[in-house]
Amino acid sequence: MNRDIYQEPLVSRYTSRDMQELFSEKTKFTSWRRCWVALAEAQYELGLTDIVKPEMLAQMRANVENIDYDLAAAKEKEIRHDVMAHVFEFGTKCPLAEGIIHLGATSQFVVCNTDLILQKKAFALIRAALLQVIQNLAEFALKYKDLPTLGFTHYQPAQPTTVGKRNTLYIQDLVMDLEYIDSFLDQVKARGAKGTVGTQATFTELFKGDNQKVRDLDLLVSRKLGFDEAFAVTGQTYPRKLDMKLAETLAGIGSSAHKFAVDLRLLSNLKVQEEPFAKNQTGSSAMAYKRNPMRSERMTGLARKLMGLPADFAATFANQWFERTLDDSAIRRMDIPQAFLLTDAILKLYINITSQMVVFPKQIERHLRMELPFMSTEKILMEAVEKGESRQEMHEVIKEHSLAAGKVVKEEGGDNDLLQRLASDPRIPFTLEDIQALVGDYTQFTGRAAAQTSEYIEEIVAPLLAARKDQMGIIDSSLSV
Repeated sequence: MNRDIYQEPLVSRYTSRDMQELFSEKTKFTSWRRCWVALAEAQYELGLTDIVKPEMLAQMRANVENIDYDLAAAKEKEIRHDVMAHVFEFGTKCPLAEGIIHLGATSQFVVCNTDLILQKKAFALIRAALLQVIQNLAEFALKYKDLPTLGFTHYQPAQPTTVGKRNTLYIQDLVMDLEYIDSFLDQVKARGAKGTVGTQATFTELFKGDNQKVRDLDLLVSRKLGFDEAFAVTGQTYPRKLDMKLAETLAGIGSSAHKFAVDLRLLSNLKVQEEPFAKNQTGSSAMAYKRNPMRSERMTGLARKLMGLPADFAATFANQWFERTLDDSAIRRMDIPQAFLLTDAILKLYINITSQMVVFPKQIERHLRMELPFMSTEKILMEAVEKGESRQEMHEVIKEHSLAAGKVVKEEGGDNDLLQRLASDPRIPFTLEDIQALVGDYTQFTGRAAAQTSEYIEEIVAPLLAARKDQMGIIDSSLSV
């Protein structure tokens, strides 16, 4: 590492080697060469045998990964054009083919098709990581499907749910993200061989006006590059509208992760659930006792950055005048790799956290016991109505005593004496023993939470994971720092 210049933290600290390699110069420039090989092969196969020769193709194929990066960089500095610099450099390795490299193509033939190839591969990595998070959360949800815990609305205690049921909500968000990836990939096609402004004019000249051959060239090149089809029409580039959807899809994963991470940070504050804490980890330089949720905090920060990127892509798309302007180039060089690297870093953290989350049942029970009298008021209300009391009158009585009991808890630090207050009020048709029998155990207030968890995992998540087994992989979720 060169410590004298700025290093991108996404690469040096947060992301996987696979994603880093995918957006490396080596991958990009070898992909450019594969595009040139595909174009030349297709031209030969469709009849341009008087121009493209087998020995030219052989030489091009043999030198796809034989790149003199310094020579290409020097040439780019001279001519101020990266694609033509690499056309020149490739020609030095393939002297027989030098005259037919990039024949009839525009720069965006290699740039756009390569971008689309890399995006498909990057989404495969993202999808594999996303599936691993879903699997981790599914296992966690089943393990804790029966464990009651306080629910929260407005971050105020509400009816209990279970730890498992809460985590099905995070899973459902990620399943939606998975479906959005599928939807995006369904829209990804090759740019193909469209020529300078998308009219295929030069290819029409090469094939002496044979429109069918030109159409065949477009499709054949696309298939050689791994696509089933090409965009039917383009300007100089593939539609930048697609980039908008790319950013929105990745930002959606970021927002799902952000929601989970913030919730876990709040639960950590309540001391009921925590992210893993390494044996030698230091929580604070000053407060040695602290167990800061640093992984969740990092995930929140990375997600915040990712969620802000769609605006860049929307502005870039909206400012593509007519067939194309070059103001898309610099920002896309940064934002497309960064969007994938951010998502990769976020999911790496998400996998790491969900592999070993810690739950504290006794602390959860303490919070439930503190709130149990308030949570039981709806049941007391319903039972009073069963005895013939007015719902509206009972609601007012219960509200009156609830506010008074809450005041004691908040302002005086006293115990929650709501049940005793209700039992001593002659308007309430129950003794204290009656009320305590009604209230019973807090587990009765979780409704179908446990059943919903089992049903969701068994009926939706498990079949999904089984169907996508071939899309999963071994994910290294270890953290460098």
